[in-house]
Amino acid sequence: MDNCKYKEGNGCSGICCEGCGRMDSPLNTFDWLAGVPGNYEDTDIVEVQFKNTRKGYYKNSNAIPLKKGDVVAVEATPGHDIGTVTLTGRLVLLQLKKTRLTPESEFKRIYRKAKPVDMEKFAEAKAREHDTMIRSRQIAKDLELDMKIGDVEYQGDGLKAIFYYIADNRVDFRQLIKVLADVFKIKIEMKQIGARQEAGRIGGIGPCGRELCCATFTTNFVSVSTSAARFQDISLNPQKLAGQCAKLKCCLNYEVDAYVEASKGMPSRDIELETKDSTYYFFKADILNGLLTYSTDKYIAANLVTIPVKRASYIIEMNRRGERPDSLSAGGAEEKHSFDLLEQENINRFDNNSKNKRRKGGGKSGNRQQPNKSEQQQQTQPREEGSRNEHKHNGRRPKGGRHNANGASTKGNDDKK
Repeated sequence: MDNCKYKEGNGCSGICCEGCGRMDSPLNTFDWLAGVPGNYEDTDIVEVQFKNTRKGYYKNSNAIPLKKGDVVAVEATPGHDIGTVTLTGRLVLLQLKKTRLTPESEFKRIYRKAKPVDMEKFAEAKAREHDTMIRSRQIAKDLELDMKIGDVEYQGDGLKAIFYYIADNRVDFRQLIKVLADVFKIKIEMKQIGARQEAGRIGGIGPCGRELCCATFTTNFVSVSTSAARFQDISLNPQKLAGQCAKLKCCLNYEVDAYVEASKGMPSRDIELETKDSTYYFFKADILNGLLTYSTDKYIAANLVTIPVKRASYIIEMNRRGERPDSLSAGGAEEKHSFDLLEQENINRFDNNSKNKRRKGGGKSGNRQQPNKSEQQQQTQPREEGSRNEHKHNGRRPKGGRHNANGASTKGNDDKK
């Protein structure tokens, strides 16, 4: 805490900067227990992250002083691997529950902090990943295998590589492993992943403007169905419901439980409401606000009326008893909504607001100060006296010519000149 440059009044209000990490790192976890006394004494297990979403848990048996962001060399088979420490202390025990591990499980060891020699080998291995992936795709195509190699990850020492592939059916890649081992002279490991996991490894920006959930915090991929979109009254448009992985968006499951809970007290959408004037059909529902909108036409929006759920349930009970209310609304005045479907597409819809602001006092003319009533009377009073003198002559103003203050015409003088 004493060496922390992010102290109170300098960016983080006293929170130790050891808990912060690189926000561009996928699956980043904020260590809110960093700097707490005794946090690092409870466990010697450390969370280490490798390329993209691959993480592992290793034992710090040598009691190396580690903190979040340190690059370490860890045990691998064969050789060693290079990763970044993403979490230490008590929160690691909570993260172990996600992977169904216990502190008594067997963990690989952390050898040391990465040396410059280790980083040079690591950089050389990472530089070969893209070319290896392109070459392996061509080899799989020559072997006529129905699979797609989406990513290749080299080990830190360059002795091993993990090939991540996608396949709809079971693939016999024994011959592929032999060919890849002969071409690249390394140990080959094949790992099958799904479309969602591939999108998480590649990363990207979603339609919401944020980084993909699968590349930031989502670790367990739950199946998503179209019923989640139906509960939330989302149009079943495949282009809008599908994510970058060509599957249904994971965020459809985020709020579906709240919508299901809120829709329990709503009446069935197939029930028609009978009034003395006409029959109303269900049009749409605002589930969270508890409002239902009905239309007099079954297929188009006509004479829309919005009522609360309690009012709709009350009318349904009346119809079951053979009674019909005067109108849908409780007060008798129906709340009808008339809307223009093309209003949102009109490019001039913003111009009307700006014109109204200018008329109310915006712009240059609006900045001028209006004179007081007393000033206006003083300005208009001389004009009124002059007009009275002009009309003194015979009660009428003579035709043509100019007049002086006494009302005499100056036309004759001008002619003499």
